[in-house]
Amino acid sequence: MLAQSDETIAAIATPAGHGGIAIIRVSGPRARQVLLALFRSPVAGFEPKPRYMHYGHLLDASGHVLDEGLAVYMPGPHSATGEDVAELHCHGGPGVAMAVLEAACGQGVRLATAGEFTRRAFLNGRMNLTQAEAVAEMIGAPTAEGARLAAAKLSGVFGDKIAAIRAGLDALRIQLTLAVDFPDDEAELLDPAMFQRTVADALEAMQGLLLAYERARLWREGASVVLAGCVNAGKSSLFNSLLGRHRAIVSAMPGTTRDYIEESINLGGLPVRLLDTAGLRAGEDVVEMEGIALSRSLAEQADVIVLVADASKHDFTEEKGFVQQYAQQAKAGSLLVVLNKQELAHTLPDPILWQGCPVFGVSAKTGQGLDALAQGIALAARCRGGAGPGELAEGDIAPNLRQSALLREAREGLLAFQRDLPTGLPPDILSVHLDGVIHALDDVTGNASQDELLDRIFSSFCIGK
Repeated sequence: MLAQSDETIAAIATPAGHGGIAIIRVSGPRARQVLLALFRSPVAGFEPKPRYMHYGHLLDASGHVLDEGLAVYMPGPHSATGEDVAELHCHGGPGVAMAVLEAACGQGVRLATAGEFTRRAFLNGRMNLTQAEAVAEMIGAPTAEGARLAAAKLSGVFGDKIAAIRAGLDALRIQLTLAVDFPDDEAELLDPAMFQRTVADALEAMQGLLLAYERARLWREGASVVLAGCVNAGKSSLFNSLLGRHRAIVSAMPGTTRDYIEESINLGGLPVRLLDTAGLRAGEDVVEMEGIALSRSLAEQADVIVLVADASKHDFTEEKGFVQQYAQQAKAGSLLVVLNKQELAHTLPDPILWQGCPVFGVSAKTGQGLDALAQGIALAARCRGGAGPGELAEGDIAPNLRQSALLREAREGLLAFQRDLPTGLPPDILSVHLDGVIHALDDVTGNASQDELLDRIFSSFCIGK
C-alpha cells in the first residue's frame, strides 16, 4: 500500500529547548533538493550518498553559513516514512534549529503536523497501525519496563498475533460463505468440531492479550496508591517521607488536609501515583466533608490502599472499621496497614487485629521501616496488575487502551457466535457475528481504518514523529 504525497514536510525531530544536537527532518519528494540547498559540503561536486552521514555547513534562509553540522539522505521506499527523507543535524540551540527549519520551509516545504511522519510510514506500508502506536508508547514510556513493552509491539509481533487470530476466523467465514452458495454441501463445510476448536483458540488468544493489558496498565500509567486513615495519623508526614521532600503541609491540627495531593514517584522501577487524602472523621465543616467524601472515592478507585494508623494509640476501633470497609472493595493483597509513629509506640499490635492484611510498622519522622513499606507497596501494585510478585512475564505483548477496547468488542462478538453455532441458525446469519469480529480486529491493526480514526490516533503524537 503506497500513498506517496506530493507535499514535502519538515519539523524539528528533537525535543524543544537546549541540547547537544538538534535534528531537522524532511520527508517527501523535495527532501533531496532541500538537503542540497541548505547543506554545503567541503567536497567538490558533492552528491549525497544514501544513508551516509556527511560533514559540512548548514545555511540559513539567506544562504549564509549558520552552523557546522551533518546531513544524511535516505531515499524511499527504504526509509522511515517510505518516502525520500533528509535529516540535517546542527547544534542544539533553539535559534539555530528554527533558522534551519525556516530555511527548509523556504524551499517549498510545509511544517509537519503532529504524528505526520509516522502516519506517512503507516500509509506507505512501512508499519501497521499497532507499530505506529508503539512509537508514541515508546516515547511516553515512564519506565524501562514500559519501554520494553512498547519495543515488543514496535517489532510487529502484536500485529502478527492479531493477524493470526483474524486468519483463523476468516477461514471460518469462508466456510460459511461456501455453505450459503452450496447448500447441498453444508453438512460437509460446517464441521462443528473444527468451528468450535478455531473459536476456542481465538478466544484464548484474545483473553491472553487482554490479561497482558491489565498487567501492563500499571507500568504505562502508574499505580494509584492512596494514603487513607483517621486524622493526625501522620499521612502527610508519610507522604513527604516517601517522596523524599516536603510536599504536603504537616500540622498537629486535625483536618489540615482538605483536598488530595498527588505526586509521582518510582518504587522498584514501578511508576506510582501517590495520593495524600483528607483524614477520615465526622467533618466539622462543609469543605472538610467534601474532602472526606473525595478521600473515600479515591480509595475505591485505587490500585493500592495504604491505611495509616497512629501506632501510639491504644484503641483502633475506627481503623479496624475502615479495614473491614476497604477489604470488601480492595483486591486481595492490595490493602496495606501502616502503623505510623513507631518512635512513640512500645509494641507493634498483633496483625490478627487487621484481618490478615500486611502490617508495616514505620516512623515517618525517623525513616524507620520506610524501605520495607516501599517494597510492600510495589509488590501489592504488581499483584494488583495481575503479574504476580515478579516483573511482567517475558514476551508479554500488551495492547493499549484503544486496542484492548476493540479486543473486548471482538471477544463479545465471538462469544455470541459460539453461543449461536449449535442452534442451527442459517450460515448467513452466523457470518454476521464473524463480520463484526473481523472488523474489530481490522481496526486494531488499521487494515480498515477510517480517516477520522487515524486523525485521532496520530494527533496525540509529538511534532517531528
